[in-house]
Amino acid sequence: MRIAIAAIIGGIVMFIWGAVAHMALPIGEAGFRFPPQQEAVLDAIGQSATEPGVYMYPSMEMEKYGDEAAMKAFLEESRGKAYAFVVYQPDGNPATTSMAPNLGKQFVSVLLASAVLAWILSLGAWSFGRRVLVAGAAGLFSWLAISVPYWNWYMFPLTFTLGALAEQVIGWLLAGAAMAWWLGRKDAAGR
Repeated sequence: MRIAIAAIIGGIVMFIWGAVAHMALPIGEAGFRFPPQQEAVLDAIGQSATEPGVYMYPSMEMEKYGDEAAMKAFLEESRGKAYAFVVYQPDGNPATTSMAPNLGKQFVSVLLASAVLAWILSLGAWSFGRRVLVAGAAGLFSWLAISVPYWNWYMFPLTFTLGALAEQVIGWLLAGAAMAWWLGRKDAAGR
């Protein structure tokens, strides 16, 4: 029960931090650019993207990756060309109608992540400070495992990647402090 309560506390703190990072601070939108001529770009992408999904421009069919000649030709043809990584939804972004489903999924996501972290924090008879450090390390781990590969392979902007670092590490330090307080409170009561 104490782990579940710690998870709920951590999930609430992380959810609130996410709102602050995205709505009050520039952290959540670091690296975003807002393009002119959006309709023309969406129309052009719609001519190429056949269904909802992630598209890279330029790209090549996966089955051709084993073909050395095709790979060489693709690399030569692509050298110096613009690159785009696009998440395409032909039916639009549901959040333009209501953000409630997205907010619900986000809360469940951070609640589940907090449950895993609360369990990890409960494994040792650690001090408050050590638990907070472990939570910060978990945030750093998540950034290294997800955001850095996106920066490396899919060319996400460095400012976006560093914004994600701040969002994850600060957020998990805050959530970790709240969870460490709760878990430490229960540890002290058990002594």
